[in-house]
Amino acid sequence: MEITVPIAKKSTWVAALKLILFSATGIFFFFIPVELFGQSTILLDHLVSCLRTMLSDTVRIYTLVLIIAGAAYPFVTGQWRSSRTQMVLSALKVTGIPVTLMAFFSVGPAVLFEKDMLPFLFGKLVIPVGLIVPLGAFFLAFLIGYGLLELTGVLLQPVMKPLFRTPGKSAIDAVASFVGSYSIGLLITNKVYQNGQYSAKEAAIIATGFSTVSATFMVIVAKTLGLMSIWNLFFWSTLILTFVVTALSVRLPPLRQMDDHKVAEEQRIAQASRLRTAWKEGIHVAANSQPLSTSILSNLKDSILMTMGILPSIMSVGLLGLLLAKYTPLFDWIGVLFWPFTWLSGHEEPVLVAKAAATGLAEMFLPALLVAKSTFVTKFVVGQVSISSILFFSASIPCILSTDIPLKLSHILLIWYQRTALTIILSTPLAMLIA
Repeated sequence: MEITVPIAKKSTWVAALKLILFSATGIFFFFIPVELFGQSTILLDHLVSCLRTMLSDTVRIYTLVLIIAGAAYPFVTGQWRSSRTQMVLSALKVTGIPVTLMAFFSVGPAVLFEKDMLPFLFGKLVIPVGLIVPLGAFFLAFLIGYGLLELTGVLLQPVMKPLFRTPGKSAIDAVASFVGSYSIGLLITNKVYQNGQYSAKEAAIIATGFSTVSATFMVIVAKTLGLMSIWNLFFWSTLILTFVVTALSVRLPPLRQMDDHKVAEEQRIAQASRLRTAWKEGIHVAANSQPLSTSILSNLKDSILMTMGILPSIMSVGLLGLLLAKYTPLFDWIGVLFWPFTWLSGHEEPVLVAKAAATGLAEMFLPALLVAKSTFVTKFVVGQVSISSILFFSASIPCILSTDIPLKLSHILLIWYQRTALTIILSTPLAMLIA
């Protein structure tokens, strides 16, 4: 049945212009690679690189201020009392302050200043995230406030709902994560969830199933593992595998059992009228949208709060994970949980693959470091696991916990285990086939 779209409050041509121009601006900044200074990437990434180059010291100070503010925020608002998880995370955020000060002033034990420790955390993770989330939020106003989400949602409803149990508009979240940043994808998800357009179940599926690291991080993983010679195969197979694993995980608890009620229900539309209805939906939203300045300010406020929640956790939890992986047997023990899958899959190095998969819980880049000199099959599988498992304590888990999406830490850990195990099982045959 075709849905009825109310008459727009503003003239149709003005609404159409806003839908086309604003959406095109958002798409251009988030999704279109542009070659500048010998590097081809999206304009948002170019902006981050330019700011880091031109305002290096200022960016470092800005990052330090955000981390201190982020560590203080739970105590100022009383959020630290809301749950045991928040108490632990709040304490870890406070721990992030001295860790950041050591990185900022290059003062502390020599072991912390090896290239894969504090320099990696502060320079390669914290500073880029601290810039890309607020900058992304600015351009996010063009992407999600003027009809593109609704138009895309109508068009992709037949694909997304049967496969992933999510609305068609969630495709935007998935693309934003792969092309831009998982933090941007989560920002979109949280914003749409707050507006009542995603149920708790849908938001949880998107946060744990689509918000993976960007293509830029995938390049770093591929380079570390020596897989750039098969980059296209690695990229596209990893992308497809990630969404296949998501389609399977949504049918398992805890995601299967989450609340699926939402304020704004997605209506079913006859296939013959889908394109026309999609356009009408987009026009309707554009015609009744907030002023651009209001939308930008709202997004910036949300993004700054999210960034403050992420950065201290990356510094404290990320460093802890790196130290545990390098100097303790903890991840060897956690890796035992994956032995059945690595043995049954026929890996030449089942124990190493299991340990590497376990280290991904601390930081998604750790597995690649562990198997960089191993066999092709081990490197290929571990590379896909580090990306497809999505959830890790140095960034994405604190990022999810800082949103309004009702996911418990126990839920996240179970979903991480499911995704990692499924990825090992599905990735291994492909790796052996192309080896």
